[in-house]
Amino acid sequence: MHPSGVWALARSLGKGPPGPSLLFRYHAKNTPDRLGLVAVGRDGERRFSFAAMDEAINHIAAGLVSLGVRRRDAVLLACKNRSEFLLVQAAVGRIGAACVAVSWRSTPSELEWLANHARAVVLLFDADIADVIRETAPRLSGLSRSRLLSLGGDAEGFRSLSDLVLTSTPEPIEGDVDASVVTYTSGTTGKPKGAVRKFPRAALACTLAFIGQTPMAPGDVHLACCPLYHATAYGFVGLSYILGATVVLLEEFAPEAFLGAIERHRVTTTALVPTMLRRVLDLGLDTIRRYDLSSLRAVFCGGAALSPALAEEALGALGDVVFNFYGATETGLVTLADPADLRASPGTIGRVVPGNEIVLFGEDGRPVPRGSVGELYVRSPMIVEGYDADPSATIASMKDGFFSVGDLAREDERGCFHLQGRKRDMIISGGVNVYPIEIESTLEQHPDVLEAAVVGVPDRDWGERVRACVVRRPQRSVDAAVIQAHCKQRLSGAKVPREVVFMTALPRNPTGKVSKRELVVLSNEILEAASRGGA
Repeated sequence: MHPSGVWALARSLGKGPPGPSLLFRYHAKNTPDRLGLVAVGRDGERRFSFAAMDEAINHIAAGLVSLGVRRRDAVLLACKNRSEFLLVQAAVGRIGAACVAVSWRSTPSELEWLANHARAVVLLFDADIADVIRETAPRLSGLSRSRLLSLGGDAEGFRSLSDLVLTSTPEPIEGDVDASVVTYTSGTTGKPKGAVRKFPRAALACTLAFIGQTPMAPGDVHLACCPLYHATAYGFVGLSYILGATVVLLEEFAPEAFLGAIERHRVTTTALVPTMLRRVLDLGLDTIRRYDLSSLRAVFCGGAALSPALAEEALGALGDVVFNFYGATETGLVTLADPADLRASPGTIGRVVPGNEIVLFGEDGRPVPRGSVGELYVRSPMIVEGYDADPSATIASMKDGFFSVGDLAREDERGCFHLQGRKRDMIISGGVNVYPIEIESTLEQHPDVLEAAVVGVPDRDWGERVRACVVRRPQRSVDAAVIQAHCKQRLSGAKVPREVVFMTALPRNPTGKVSKRELVVLSNEILEAASRGGA
């Protein structure tokens, strides 16, 4: 730490809790010439030193202030993985406002709902989705067209952020007080909920505790390829910037381009959701080994369940660099499994990160004994403030100061936790609780199965019956009878799928989670078509 960096840090912390833009102010003073960001897109690379990032953040903040953005206002951001995403997010925080990051894939009706629910005063959008914004604009009664700004290029009929910045004069902004980030959940069970995250000082200890259990270090190069509006990408970019790392940002994820970026930029850490890891491994060992991945020390996997089969395959292909974590938009990072944990118990989400407390509550509202399944509740300084404008959802998620997003888990004798699926996805067949994740793991152990998902469907005799939706590996022709026989050897009767539906792909939301509601509809259609002789 250089004296100028120490002074910038002390001056900012003396004004209140640290906000999301403090890191850039600090690094701009401490290591101004260090490379902070490499944004890789279709038009090549854009590179920013920490000093250049901080200057750009100041200019954007000044532009937003000239539009009337003030402390506690909400700014909606719908953008691809561009440099502007990170700069805008920090600039909004510097004002002391809330940056509300949403999927750039949102439909006009979804954007209308999100803008209204968040009470946004400005909408910043990716120039590539200008047609969607044109359709949305007339529905945004609270937002004038002058407050709809394009990013990453010009959009006919709209002002661009670049134009706004050019006509604004940056003045010193000491903000960050009241800064927050609002991240909307995936909305797999209805309308998404806006999780409000502030930045209390107490959260820093949890953050550093997580870093201390990983190979992350100052001087890292972190590759960000998950969508930045998703908590996985946002979380690990933030952790990396705490360490003064260089972040390499991929506008679009492609498996081989991902490997090429690791080799080209000597990447040390990255974070993926399981579906992305699956796509990398599907390239095959011959392709993977054509790239120099020797710089890589950690591939963090999370955002959805990592199956035991996928964990073992990843360790075999990439070596002991695979880490599995558990966390949620609402809870932050809660557990971590290192490569040794994954080799001992493939698929485990690992042990509790210091600063977190976990309690597994049973149906009777009491903690369950070790080895039993219960709903996973977390308490830590990383818990969000609650759900924006939805106090009933916040209250429903809380119990004795602990927060739950509805996941089920069990703890083994080693102190490692294992996800058992979502509470809402649990199947009750003939009075027996059936956890889909156990069946899915068993299905994916079959050599002809690429991936699988299990749902419960109504049954007259059993209440619910188990339906397995299976994606075969390429050039494999396994049938339902073989799949059921495989399960019968490994699972008790109530867990064996009564139906096996083969699909070309599982329906997923943009963050990689299987949409179980859509899965039921699609599998019903496949079965109906088969009954008519159409499949």
